[in-house]
Amino acid sequence: MIPDANHQLLERELSADDPWRLDSSSFEQERYAQMLRMSRCNGDLACALEVGCAAGAFTGMLAPLCARLTVVDVMPQAIERARRRTRKWSHITWVTSDIQRFSTTERFDLIVVAEVLYYLKDIVEMHAAIRNLVSMLAPNGALIFGSARDATCQRWGHAAGAETVIALFNESLSEVERLHCHTESVNEDCLIVRFRKPGHSSEQSNVGH
Repeated sequence: MIPDANHQLLERELSADDPWRLDSSSFEQERYAQMLRMSRCNGDLACALEVGCAAGAFTGMLAPLCARLTVVDVMPQAIERARRRTRKWSHITWVTSDIQRFSTTERFDLIVVAEVLYYLKDIVEMHAAIRNLVSMLAPNGALIFGSARDATCQRWGHAAGAETVIALFNESLSEVERLHCHTESVNEDCLIVRFRKPGHSSEQSNVGH
């Protein structure tokens, strides 16, 4: 679960006109452009899952790529803002839930989870969330992960960031592409990774290769 302090931080940030400068920052726009490019790599998508929608900036970019889009966020305020922003799309399902508790029988061709997992309490909770996400990814499906790096997240008071979570994902998924996105600002330094779920048991992850 998200600790109370992080929950309160998210509430404060979501009350701003442009939370996290997602619409006004050139760094954020480049990050989104790269995430969108990676999301297109698997071709046409029947169903996709976005974990953590913030104010809906990336949701609106992702929606045209898939026939069905499920959006999960622990913050009702985020869901409401993203829903208003993307109201022209009728194929989006909105779910207010902690990602550790979210469950569905649907298997997704694409899962996008960016700048989310470091809000969890510790690495144990991050690992549980990762196992849940991997279980919902269809064979040969893609998972796009993005996060500020370990050092940045720890400076912000979180347990871990990109490097730690990428290692956990690599336990069960194959890393296909990794991109370092950064500026001169110490707070604008993230990794974006595209993973693939092996299509059958004989396929192996690229951990250690």
